[in-house]
Amino acid sequence: MQQELNISTLPNFLEELRNVTVGTTEKVTKTPASISSIVTILNNHILVTAGLLTSDEAKNSWDILNDKPNSGTENNSKKESPSSSFLKLFETVSSLLVNESLTIETPFILLKKTELTDPFYDRLNSSVTISIPETDKKDNFITTILFASMDNVLPPRDKENSGFMVINGKVVLVETRAKIKNISIISEILNDTLKDPQCVFWDFDLFDGLGGWSNQGCSVQSQNNETISCICNHLTCFSILMSSDSFKDSELEDITFIGVGISIGSLVICLITEALIWKKISTNTTAFLRHVFIVNIAVSLLIANIWFIVGGSLSGAEKKNPPACAAATFFIHFFYLAMFFWMLATGLLLLYRTVLVFEGGFSKTSMLVSGFVLGYGAPLIISVTTMAVTLPSYNYIRANHACWLNWDDSKALLAFLVPALVIVFINFIILLVVIFKMLNRRVKRNTAQAQEQHVLVVIARSLAVLTPFFGLTWSLGIGTIIAPTNKGIHFAFSLLNSLQVAVCL
Repeated sequence: MQQELNISTLPNFLEELRNVTVGTTEKVTKTPASISSIVTILNNHILVTAGLLTSDEAKNSWDILNDKPNSGTENNSKKESPSSSFLKLFETVSSLLVNESLTIETPFILLKKTELTDPFYDRLNSSVTISIPETDKKDNFITTILFASMDNVLPPRDKENSGFMVINGKVVLVETRAKIKNISIISEILNDTLKDPQCVFWDFDLFDGLGGWSNQGCSVQSQNNETISCICNHLTCFSILMSSDSFKDSELEDITFIGVGISIGSLVICLITEALIWKKISTNTTAFLRHVFIVNIAVSLLIANIWFIVGGSLSGAEKKNPPACAAATFFIHFFYLAMFFWMLATGLLLLYRTVLVFEGGFSKTSMLVSGFVLGYGAPLIISVTTMAVTLPSYNYIRANHACWLNWDDSKALLAFLVPALVIVFINFIILLVVIFKMLNRRVKRNTAQAQEQHVLVVIARSLAVLTPFFGLTWSLGIGTIIAPTNKGIHFAFSLLNSLQVAVCL
Protein backbone atom coordinates (compact mmCIF):
# COMPACT_ATOMS: atom_id res chain seq x y z
CA MET A 1 0.00 0.00 0.00
CA GLN A 2 2.85 2.38 0.74
CA GLN A 3 4.09 2.10 -2.86
CA GLU A 4 0.63 2.92 -4.27
CA LEU A 5 0.25 6.16 -2.34
CA ASN A 6 0.76 9.28 -4.40
CA ILE A 7 -0.66 12.76 -4.77
CA SER A 8 -3.88 11.55 -6.42
CA THR A 9 -4.57 8.52 -4.19
CA LEU A 10 -3.50 9.94 -0.82
CA PRO A 11 -6.68 11.97 -0.07
CA ASN A 12 -8.98 9.00 -0.82
CA PHE A 13 -6.78 6.69 1.25
CA LEU A 14 -6.92 8.97 4.27
CA GLU A 15 -10.66 9.53 4.00
CA GLU A 16 -11.40 5.83 3.59
CA LEU A 17 -9.21 4.89 6.52
CA ARG A 18 -10.88 7.47 8.71
CA ASN A 19 -14.43 6.40 7.72
CA VAL A 20 -13.70 2.75 8.47
CA THR A 21 -12.30 3.60 11.89
CA VAL A 22 -15.18 5.87 12.90
CA GLY A 23 -17.83 3.56 11.47
CA THR A 24 -16.78 0.64 13.67
CA THR A 25 -16.25 2.56 16.89
CA GLU A 26 -18.62 0.51 19.06
CA LYS A 27 -17.30 -2.88 17.92
CA VAL A 28 -13.72 -1.79 18.29
CA THR A 29 -14.00 -0.41 21.79
CA LYS A 30 -15.93 -3.39 23.22
CA THR A 31 -13.81 -6.22 21.83
CA PRO A 32 -10.39 -6.89 23.44
CA ALA A 33 -9.24 -8.79 20.37
CA SER A 34 -10.11 -5.82 18.16
CA ILE A 35 -8.20 -3.47 20.42
CA SER A 36 -5.17 -5.74 20.33
CA SER A 37 -5.41 -5.92 16.56
CA ILE A 38 -5.64 -2.14 16.29
CA VAL A 39 -2.47 -1.75 18.35
CA THR A 40 -0.73 -4.11 15.94
CA ILE A 41 -2.16 -2.25 12.96
CA LEU A 42 -1.12 1.06 14.47
CA ASN A 43 2.40 -0.16 15.02
CA ASN A 44 2.96 -2.18 11.87
CA HIS A 45 0.81 -0.33 9.38
CA ILE A 46 -0.78 3.01 10.18
CA LEU A 47 1.97 4.65 12.24
CA VAL A 48 4.76 3.33 10.05
CA THR A 49 2.97 4.31 6.84
CA ALA A 50 1.83 7.63 8.23
CA GLY A 51 5.32 8.32 9.48
CA LEU A 52 6.74 7.80 6.01
CA LEU A 53 4.18 10.26 4.69
CA THR A 54 5.65 12.95 6.95
CA SER A 55 9.22 12.45 5.77
CA ASP A 56 11.25 15.11 3.99
CA GLU A 57 10.79 13.26 0.70
CA ALA A 58 7.01 13.76 0.92
CA LYS A 59 7.17 17.51 1.58
CA ASN A 60 6.88 18.59 -2.06
CA SER A 61 3.80 16.40 -2.54
CA TRP A 62 2.15 17.87 0.54
CA ASP A 63 2.99 21.38 -0.66
CA ILE A 64 1.16 20.65 -3.91
CA LEU A 65 -1.85 19.27 -2.04
CA ASN A 66 -1.93 22.22 0.36
CA ASP A 67 -1.84 24.64 -2.57
CA LYS A 68 -5.13 23.17 -3.83
CA PRO A 69 -7.79 24.51 -1.43
CA ASN A 70 -10.57 22.64 -3.24
CA SER A 71 -8.87 19.25 -3.08
CA GLY A 72 -10.90 18.07 -0.10
CA THR A 73 -13.25 15.11 -0.10
CA GLU A 74 -16.31 15.02 -2.31
CA ASN A 75 -18.45 13.51 0.47
CA ASN A 76 -17.90 16.44 2.79
CA SER A 77 -19.38 19.89 2.19
CA LYS A 78 -16.41 21.40 3.97
CA LYS A 79 -13.28 21.97 1.91
CA GLU A 80 -11.14 19.94 4.28
CA SER A 81 -7.62 19.63 2.97
CA PRO A 82 -5.72 16.31 2.84
CA SER A 83 -3.23 17.53 5.44
CA SER A 84 -6.05 18.43 7.82
CA SER A 85 -7.70 15.05 7.18
CA PHE A 86 -4.39 13.37 7.87
CA LEU A 87 -4.11 15.04 11.27
CA LYS A 88 -7.78 14.35 12.04
CA LEU A 89 -7.07 10.66 11.56
CA PHE A 90 -4.68 10.69 14.49
CA GLU A 91 -7.18 12.51 16.70
CA THR A 92 -9.76 9.84 15.90
CA VAL A 93 -7.35 6.97 16.53
CA SER A 94 -6.17 8.44 19.83
CA SER A 95 -9.75 8.69 21.10
CA LEU A 96 -10.43 5.02 20.29
CA LEU A 97 -7.53 3.53 22.23
CA VAL A 98 -8.39 1.40 25.25
CA ASN A 99 -7.60 2.79 28.68
CA GLU A 100 -4.37 0.90 29.10
CA SER A 101 -0.85 2.20 29.17
CA LEU A 102 1.02 1.67 25.94
CA THR A 103 3.91 3.15 24.01
CA ILE A 104 4.47 2.82 20.29
CA GLU A 105 7.53 4.39 18.73
CA THR A 106 8.41 4.56 15.07
CA PRO A 107 11.13 6.59 13.34
CA PHE A 108 8.70 9.47 12.77
CA ILE A 109 5.96 9.12 15.42
CA LEU A 110 5.88 8.51 19.17
CA LEU A 111 2.49 7.46 20.60
CA LYS A 112 2.04 7.16 24.36
CA LYS A 113 -1.05 6.45 26.44
CA THR A 114 -0.55 6.73 30.18
CA GLU A 115 -2.61 7.08 33.31
CA LEU A 116 -3.39 10.68 34.16
CA THR A 117 -1.93 11.85 37.45
CA ASP A 118 -2.51 15.03 39.41
CA PRO A 119 -0.40 16.93 38.61
CA PHE A 120 0.69 15.35 35.35
CA TYR A 121 4.21 15.56 33.92
CA ASP A 122 5.72 13.70 30.98
CA ARG A 123 8.92 14.21 29.03
CA LEU A 124 8.10 12.76 25.62
CA ASN A 125 11.70 12.96 24.46
CA SER A 126 14.58 15.38 24.64
CA SER A 127 12.64 18.04 22.73
CA VAL A 128 9.12 18.18 24.24
CA THR A 129 7.85 18.22 27.82
CA ILE A 130 4.18 18.32 28.86
CA SER A 131 2.82 19.27 32.27
CA ILE A 132 -0.73 19.72 33.55
CA PRO A 133 -0.83 21.33 37.00
CA GLU A 134 -4.37 20.26 37.91
CA THR A 135 -6.51 17.36 36.63
CA ASP A 136 -9.49 15.22 37.63
CA LYS A 137 -7.38 12.10 37.45
CA LYS A 138 -9.99 9.48 38.37
CA ASP A 139 -9.99 6.62 35.87
CA ASN A 140 -8.68 8.86 33.14
CA PHE A 141 -5.85 8.38 30.69
CA ILE A 142 -3.99 10.79 28.47
CA THR A 143 -2.78 10.11 24.94
CA THR A 144 0.09 12.03 23.40
CA ILE A 145 1.38 11.73 19.85
CA LEU A 146 4.66 13.42 19.01
CA PHE A 147 5.43 13.91 15.33
CA ALA A 148 9.05 14.25 14.30
CA SER A 149 8.32 15.93 10.97
CA MET A 150 4.65 16.91 10.76
CA ASP A 151 5.86 20.36 9.67
CA ASN A 152 6.36 18.73 6.26
CA VAL A 153 2.63 18.00 6.12
CA LEU A 154 0.77 20.90 7.71
CA PRO A 155 1.04 24.32 6.08
CA PRO A 156 2.17 27.24 8.29
CA ARG A 157 -1.17 28.93 7.62
CA ASP A 158 -2.18 31.19 10.53
CA LYS A 159 -5.44 33.04 11.24
CA GLU A 160 -4.28 36.15 9.39
CA ASN A 161 -3.02 34.00 6.49
CA SER A 162 0.05 36.25 6.57
CA GLY A 163 2.24 33.86 4.59
CA PHE A 164 5.50 34.56 6.40
CA MET A 165 5.21 32.19 9.35
CA VAL A 166 7.15 28.94 9.78
CA ILE A 167 6.39 25.89 11.95
CA ASN A 168 9.36 26.05 14.30
CA GLY A 169 8.64 23.31 16.80
CA LYS A 170 7.62 19.66 16.94
CA VAL A 171 3.90 19.05 16.46
CA VAL A 172 2.35 17.26 19.43
CA LEU A 173 -1.21 15.99 19.82
CA VAL A 174 -2.70 15.67 23.32
CA GLU A 175 -6.03 13.95 24.03
CA THR A 176 -7.85 13.04 27.23
CA ARG A 177 -11.43 12.83 28.44
CA ALA A 178 -10.52 14.52 31.69
CA LYS A 179 -11.26 18.17 32.30
CA ILE A 180 -8.22 20.39 32.54
CA LYS A 181 -7.74 24.11 33.07
CA ASN A 182 -4.28 24.61 31.63
CA ILE A 183 -1.57 22.63 29.90
CA SER A 184 2.06 23.68 29.66
CA ILE A 185 4.27 22.53 26.80
CA ILE A 186 8.00 23.18 26.62
CA SER A 187 9.39 22.59 23.15
CA GLU A 188 12.76 22.97 21.51
CA ILE A 189 12.78 25.31 18.54
CA LEU A 190 14.01 24.01 15.21
CA ASN A 191 15.56 27.25 13.94
CA ASP A 192 16.96 29.77 16.42
CA THR A 193 17.26 32.54 13.79
CA LEU A 194 13.49 33.06 13.56
CA LYS A 195 11.65 35.67 15.60
CA ASP A 196 8.27 36.51 17.13
CA PRO A 197 7.09 33.11 18.47
CA GLN A 198 3.43 32.19 18.69
CA CYS A 199 2.02 29.23 20.58
CA VAL A 200 -0.66 27.77 18.33
CA PHE A 201 -3.02 24.84 17.81
CA TRP A 202 -4.50 23.41 14.64
CA ASP A 203 -8.06 24.70 14.19
CA PHE A 204 -9.89 22.39 11.79
CA ASP A 205 -12.67 24.95 11.20
CA LEU A 206 -10.52 27.83 9.95
CA PHE A 207 -10.88 28.92 6.31
CA ASP A 208 -14.18 27.07 5.78
CA GLY A 209 -12.80 23.75 6.94
CA LEU A 210 -9.40 23.87 5.30
CA GLY A 211 -7.84 24.27 8.73
CA GLY A 212 -5.10 26.52 10.01
CA TRP A 213 -3.09 27.52 13.04
CA SER A 214 -4.75 29.66 15.72
CA ASN A 215 -3.32 31.13 18.92
CA GLN A 216 -6.68 31.50 20.66
CA GLY A 217 -6.35 30.29 24.24
CA CYS A 218 -2.58 29.83 23.92
CA SER A 219 0.26 32.17 24.83
CA VAL A 220 4.03 32.22 25.17
CA GLN A 221 4.98 31.79 28.82
CA SER A 222 8.75 32.09 28.46
CA GLN A 223 11.50 31.61 25.92
CA ASN A 224 15.25 31.38 25.52
CA ASN A 225 17.60 30.62 22.67
CA GLU A 226 16.72 26.90 22.60
CA THR A 227 13.21 26.37 23.98
CA ILE A 228 9.82 28.05 24.21
CA SER A 229 7.29 27.41 26.95
CA CYS A 230 3.63 27.59 25.92
CA ILE A 231 0.51 27.54 28.05
CA CYS A 232 -2.97 26.74 26.67
CA ASN A 233 -6.39 26.39 28.24
CA HIS A 234 -7.52 23.52 26.01
CA LEU A 235 -6.25 20.31 24.41
CA THR A 236 -5.61 19.63 20.73
CA CYS A 237 -2.66 19.55 18.33
CA PHE A 238 0.00 22.10 19.34
CA SER A 239 3.09 23.62 17.81
CA ILE A 240 5.03 26.89 17.50
CA LEU A 241 4.89 29.41 14.68
CA MET A 242 7.66 31.96 14.20
CA SER A 243 8.28 34.71 11.70
CA SER A 244 10.50 33.83 8.78
CA ASP A 245 11.04 37.52 7.99
CA SER A 246 12.29 39.59 10.93
CA PHE A 247 13.35 42.37 8.55
CA LYS A 248 17.00 42.25 9.52
CA ASP A 249 17.61 43.33 5.95
CA SER A 250 21.08 44.76 5.30
CA GLU A 251 19.90 46.98 2.44
CA LEU A 252 17.09 48.37 4.57
CA GLU A 253 19.47 49.05 7.44
CA ASP A 254 21.94 50.73 5.07
CA ILE A 255 19.24 53.04 3.68
CA THR A 256 18.08 53.90 7.18
CA PHE A 257 21.48 54.75 8.61
CA ILE A 258 22.66 56.59 5.49
CA GLY A 259 19.49 58.65 5.62
CA VAL A 260 19.95 59.35 9.32
CA GLY A 261 23.52 60.43 8.58
CA ILE A 262 22.27 62.85 5.93
CA SER A 263 19.68 64.12 8.39
CA ILE A 264 22.25 64.72 11.11
CA GLY A 265 24.48 66.55 8.63
CA SER A 266 21.57 68.74 7.54
CA LEU A 267 20.71 69.51 11.15
CA VAL A 268 24.25 70.50 12.03
CA ILE A 269 24.43 72.81 9.00
CA CYS A 270 21.08 74.30 9.94
CA LEU A 271 22.10 75.03 13.53
CA ILE A 272 25.43 76.53 12.44
CA THR A 273 23.62 78.76 9.95
CA GLU A 274 21.12 79.88 12.57
CA ALA A 275 23.94 80.68 15.00
CA LEU A 276 25.70 82.84 12.37
CA ILE A 277 22.62 84.86 11.46
CA TRP A 278 21.04 85.02 14.91
CA LYS A 279 22.20 88.56 15.63
CA LYS A 280 20.94 89.71 12.23
CA ILE A 281 17.44 88.40 12.77
CA SER A 282 14.84 91.11 12.25
CA THR A 283 13.13 92.63 15.22
CA ASN A 284 9.88 91.54 13.58
CA THR A 285 8.13 89.27 16.07
CA THR A 286 6.94 86.71 13.53
CA ALA A 287 10.40 86.39 11.94
CA PHE A 288 12.01 85.99 15.35
CA LEU A 289 9.54 83.30 16.43
CA ARG A 290 9.98 81.48 13.11
CA HIS A 291 13.72 81.16 13.71
CA VAL A 292 13.19 80.04 17.31
CA PHE A 293 10.81 77.34 16.11
CA ILE A 294 13.26 76.20 13.39
CA VAL A 295 16.05 75.87 15.95
CA ASN A 296 13.86 73.78 18.26
CA ILE A 297 12.69 71.56 15.39
CA ALA A 298 16.34 70.99 14.47
CA VAL A 299 17.42 70.34 18.06
CA SER A 300 14.54 67.90 18.64
CA LEU A 301 15.33 65.93 15.50
CA LEU A 302 19.05 65.95 16.14
CA ILE A 303 18.61 64.46 19.62
CA ALA A 304 16.00 62.00 18.31
CA ASN A 305 18.41 60.82 15.62
CA ILE A 306 21.20 60.36 18.15
CA TRP A 307 18.92 58.23 20.31
CA PHE A 308 17.79 56.40 17.18
CA ILE A 309 21.37 55.32 16.56
CA VAL A 310 21.72 54.32 20.22
CA GLY A 311 18.50 52.32 20.01
CA GLY A 312 19.65 50.62 16.81
CA SER A 313 22.87 49.57 18.51
CA LEU A 314 20.97 48.18 21.49
CA SER A 315 18.52 46.31 19.25
CA GLY A 316 21.32 44.70 17.25
CA ALA A 317 23.36 43.65 20.27
CA GLU A 318 23.60 39.91 20.95
CA LYS A 319 22.94 40.48 24.65
CA LYS A 320 19.70 42.39 25.03
CA ASN A 321 19.33 45.18 27.58
CA PRO A 322 15.59 45.91 27.97
CA PRO A 323 15.98 48.78 30.52
CA ALA A 324 18.43 50.63 28.27
CA CYS A 325 16.22 49.90 25.28
CA ALA A 326 13.20 51.30 27.12
CA ALA A 327 15.15 54.48 27.94
CA ALA A 328 16.18 54.90 24.29
CA THR A 329 12.58 54.32 23.20
CA PHE A 330 11.36 57.02 25.60
CA PHE A 331 13.73 59.66 24.27
CA ILE A 332 13.12 58.70 20.63
CA HIS A 333 9.38 58.94 21.25
CA PHE A 334 9.66 62.24 23.14
CA PHE A 335 11.91 64.09 20.71
CA TYR A 336 10.14 62.89 17.56
CA LEU A 337 6.88 64.07 19.11
CA ALA A 338 8.57 67.36 20.04
CA MET A 339 9.46 67.87 16.38
CA PHE A 340 5.81 67.42 15.39
CA PHE A 341 4.51 69.71 18.12
CA TRP A 342 6.98 72.43 17.15
CA MET A 343 5.63 71.99 13.62
CA LEU A 344 2.15 72.51 15.06
CA ALA A 345 3.37 75.63 16.88
CA THR A 346 4.68 76.94 13.56
CA GLY A 347 1.31 76.34 11.92
CA LEU A 348 -0.57 78.00 14.75
CA LEU A 349 1.76 81.01 14.57
CA LEU A 350 1.04 81.31 10.87
CA LEU A 351 -2.70 81.06 11.46
CA TYR A 352 -2.64 83.58 14.31
CA ARG A 353 -0.62 86.22 12.47
CA THR A 354 -2.60 85.80 9.24
CA VAL A 355 -6.18 85.49 10.38
CA LEU A 356 -6.27 87.57 13.55
CA VAL A 357 -3.84 90.47 13.52
CA PHE A 358 -0.72 91.74 11.83
CA GLU A 359 0.20 93.90 14.77
CA GLY A 360 -0.69 93.81 18.44
CA GLY A 361 -2.21 90.84 20.21
CA PHE A 362 -0.08 88.60 22.41
CA SER A 363 3.40 89.77 23.29
CA LYS A 364 6.54 88.15 21.93
CA THR A 365 7.28 86.65 25.35
CA SER A 366 3.83 85.12 25.79
CA MET A 367 3.94 83.53 22.32
CA LEU A 368 7.45 82.24 22.99
CA VAL A 369 6.37 80.67 26.28
CA SER A 370 3.30 79.16 24.59
CA GLY A 371 5.55 77.66 21.93
CA PHE A 372 7.80 75.96 24.49
CA VAL A 373 4.83 74.67 26.50
CA LEU A 374 3.29 73.17 23.36
CA GLY A 375 6.59 72.06 21.82
CA TYR A 376 7.96 70.21 24.84
CA GLY A 377 5.15 70.04 27.42
CA ALA A 378 2.64 68.09 25.33
CA PRO A 379 5.21 65.50 24.11
CA LEU A 380 6.45 65.04 27.68
CA ILE A 381 2.94 64.30 28.95
CA ILE A 382 2.26 61.81 26.13
CA SER A 383 5.63 60.07 26.46
CA VAL A 384 5.52 59.76 30.25
CA THR A 385 1.92 58.53 30.20
CA THR A 386 2.70 55.93 27.53
CA MET A 387 5.63 54.58 29.52
CA ALA A 388 3.72 54.61 32.82
CA VAL A 389 0.81 52.65 31.35
CA THR A 390 2.70 50.02 29.33
CA LEU A 391 6.06 49.52 31.07
CA PRO A 392 4.74 47.71 34.20
CA SER A 393 3.16 45.03 31.98
CA TYR A 394 6.35 44.72 29.88
CA ASN A 395 4.49 45.94 26.80
CA TYR A 396 6.34 49.24 26.30
CA ILE A 397 8.96 48.09 23.79
CA ARG A 398 8.60 45.42 21.14
CA ALA A 399 8.70 41.74 22.06
CA ASN A 400 12.00 41.14 20.27
CA HIS A 401 13.54 44.00 22.30
CA ALA A 402 13.66 46.31 19.28
CA CYS A 403 13.99 49.80 20.70
CA TRP A 404 10.70 51.25 19.58
CA LEU A 405 7.12 51.37 20.83
CA ASN A 406 5.20 48.10 21.05
CA TRP A 407 2.39 47.45 18.61
CA ASP A 408 1.26 43.82 18.82
CA ASP A 409 0.44 43.70 22.54
CA SER A 410 -0.26 47.21 23.87
CA LYS A 411 -0.61 49.32 20.70
CA ALA A 412 1.73 51.82 22.37
CA LEU A 413 2.84 52.96 18.92
CA LEU A 414 -0.49 54.74 18.60
CA ALA A 415 0.82 57.23 21.17
CA PHE A 416 3.14 58.44 18.42
CA LEU A 417 1.18 57.83 15.22
CA VAL A 418 -2.07 59.44 16.33
CA PRO A 419 -0.57 62.79 17.50
CA ALA A 420 1.74 62.92 14.47
CA LEU A 421 -1.00 62.36 11.91
CA VAL A 422 -3.44 64.65 13.72
CA ILE A 423 -0.84 67.44 13.62
CA VAL A 424 -0.27 66.84 9.90
CA PHE A 425 -4.02 67.11 9.34
CA ILE A 426 -4.32 70.30 11.42
CA ASN A 427 -1.42 71.93 9.59
CA PHE A 428 -3.01 71.03 6.28
CA ILE A 429 -6.24 72.78 7.31
CA ILE A 430 -4.25 75.77 8.58
CA LEU A 431 -2.43 75.98 5.27
CA LEU A 432 -5.68 76.03 3.30
CA VAL A 433 -7.15 78.75 5.53
CA VAL A 434 -4.01 80.90 5.31
CA ILE A 435 -3.77 80.60 1.52
CA PHE A 436 -7.44 81.55 1.20
CA LYS A 437 -6.99 84.60 3.45
CA MET A 438 -3.86 85.78 1.65
CA LEU A 439 -5.42 85.49 -1.79
CA ASN A 440 -8.49 87.43 -0.72
CA ARG A 441 -6.72 90.24 1.13
CA ARG A 442 -6.56 93.33 -1.07
CA VAL A 443 -5.54 96.20 1.23
CA LYS A 444 -2.61 98.56 1.10
CA ARG A 445 0.18 97.74 3.54
CA ASN A 446 2.96 99.80 5.05
CA THR A 447 6.57 98.62 5.15
CA ALA A 448 6.19 96.71 8.43
CA GLN A 449 3.09 94.92 7.19
CA ALA A 450 4.80 94.06 3.91
CA GLN A 451 7.72 92.57 5.83
CA GLU A 452 5.29 90.63 8.00
CA GLN A 453 3.52 89.40 4.90
CA HIS A 454 6.81 88.19 3.42
CA VAL A 455 7.63 86.21 6.57
CA LEU A 456 4.18 84.63 6.54
CA VAL A 457 4.61 83.61 2.91
CA VAL A 458 7.93 81.95 3.81
CA ILE A 459 6.27 80.03 6.65
CA ALA A 460 3.34 79.05 4.43
CA ARG A 461 5.70 77.83 1.74
CA SER A 462 7.52 75.67 4.31
CA LEU A 463 4.27 74.16 5.55
CA ALA A 464 3.15 73.53 1.96
CA VAL A 465 6.20 71.28 1.52
CA LEU A 466 6.26 69.70 4.97
CA THR A 467 2.59 68.84 5.41
CA PRO A 468 2.19 66.44 2.43
CA PHE A 469 5.70 65.05 2.98
CA PHE A 470 5.08 64.20 6.63
CA GLY A 471 1.60 62.92 5.82
CA LEU A 472 2.98 60.55 3.18
CA THR A 473 5.85 59.44 5.41
CA TRP A 474 3.70 58.43 8.36
CA SER A 475 0.94 57.01 6.20
CA LEU A 476 3.63 54.61 4.98
CA GLY A 477 4.46 54.04 8.66
CA ILE A 478 0.92 52.78 9.20
CA GLY A 479 1.32 50.72 6.03
CA THR A 480 4.26 48.85 7.57
CA ILE A 481 1.90 47.74 10.35
CA ILE A 482 -0.95 46.74 8.05
CA ALA A 483 1.36 44.93 5.59
CA PRO A 484 4.38 43.91 7.69
CA THR A 485 5.87 41.72 4.95
CA ASN A 486 5.74 44.27 2.14
CA LYS A 487 9.37 45.26 1.75
CA GLY A 488 8.50 47.99 -0.75
CA ILE A 489 6.53 49.86 1.90
CA HIS A 490 9.30 49.31 4.45
CA PHE A 491 11.96 50.65 2.09
CA ALA A 492 9.88 53.71 1.13
CA PHE A 493 9.03 54.50 4.75
CA SER A 494 12.62 54.04 5.90
CA LEU A 495 13.93 56.31 3.13
CA LEU A 496 11.40 59.11 3.64
CA ASN A 497 11.59 58.88 7.42
CA SER A 498 15.36 59.21 7.47
CA LEU A 499 15.45 62.05 4.91
CA GLN A 500 12.58 64.11 6.33
CA VAL A 501 15.00 66.40 8.13
CA ALA A 502 16.62 67.50 4.88
CA VAL A 503 13.18 68.37 3.50
CA CYS A 504 12.17 70.05 6.75
CA LEU A 505 15.14 72.40 6.78
